[in-house]
Amino acid sequence: MKKKLEDLTFADNGMFQAVLSDPQICAELVERLLGIQIERVEYPELEKAIKPFYNTKGVRLDVYIKDKNKVIDIELQSYTQRALGKRTRYYQSMIDMDSLMKGESYKKLKESYILFICKYDPFKDKNGKPFGLPRYTFKNVCGEENLVNLNDKSVKVVYNASAYEDEKDEKIRSLLRFVQTNEPGTDDFSSRLSAIVERLKENEKFKEDYAGMNIHDQDLIDDAKEEKAVETAKNMLTKKVGTLEQIAEITGLSLDQAQELQKQLAEDPNAPLEKLVEAVVELAVDY
Repeated sequence: MKKKLEDLTFADNGMFQAVLSDPQICAELVERLLGIQIERVEYPELEKAIKPFYNTKGVRLDVYIKDKNKVIDIELQSYTQRALGKRTRYYQSMIDMDSLMKGESYKKLKESYILFICKYDPFKDKNGKPFGLPRYTFKNVCGEENLVNLNDKSVKVVYNASAYEDEKDEKIRSLLRFVQTNEPGTDDFSSRLSAIVERLKENEKFKEDYAGMNIHDQDLIDDAKEEKAVETAKNMLTKKVGTLEQIAEITGLSLDQAQELQKQLAEDPNAPLEKLVEAVVELAVDY
C-alpha cells in the first residue's frame, strides 16, 4: 500500500529521488559516501531507464548522475533485496552500454560507481545470518594476487544502514543513522536533508507528482509471489503431497527449484522460509 504523504521519509521511493534532484545535495551525498570529489554534476537524472534492445531486460535507476570523468548510479533499498550481486552486475553492464557510443574506444569509458544504500543487510552467511558490516566495497582484483587490480575503473559500494553504529566515519555514521531511523541528530547534512523532506511534503508540485506516482515496485511483487510459491511447495513436501513434477506445476516453480527445495529440507527440516526462498530463487531464469 502506498504511504501517506505525511508519513514519507528520506528513505522512501519518490522522496529520495525528489531530494536528490538538487545537484548540490546529490554531489554532497556522493562525496560523503564514496569519498570522491565531484567536479560538477552535469545532471541528476531520476528513474533513468536503460533498455538498449527491445528484447533485453531493461533497468530503471533511482538516481543517475555524471560529471566530467565519472558515472554514478545511486540506489536506495528500504526492503530486503535478494540477488543484489547479480543486480549490480547487470546495472554495470547497462550503464557501460549507455555511456559508450558505437565505434568509440573502450578508453572512453568513464569511472563507474554503483552505490546502494540499504536499510537492511543484504549479505548473509550460509546459515542466513547477516555479516553485519556497515559498508561493503567491491572491486575487481586478482584471485591469485590481490595486489593485481584489473583496473577497469568500476567500483560497487553497498551500505547497510542497520549497522550504522559500527561505521567509524562520523559523517557517514550520521547519514546512515538518518536513513535507518529518520532522526537527523546534530549532523548538519542530515538536518538539511530532513528539512528538505518536510518542505517537499508541503510543496504543491511534489504533492501532485506523488499522487500520480506508481509506487508498486515489481521487485516486491515478485518477492511476494516467490515466497508464497516456496511456502506452498514446502508444505506439500513436508506432508508428502504429490510428486515433484506436480508440486512444480501447482506452485509455478521449475522442477530444478522443487528438487533444490527438497534437498534443502532434507538437510535442515527446520530451515527458515527466508533461507529456503533464497536458495530456490538462485535457480530462477531471471537471475
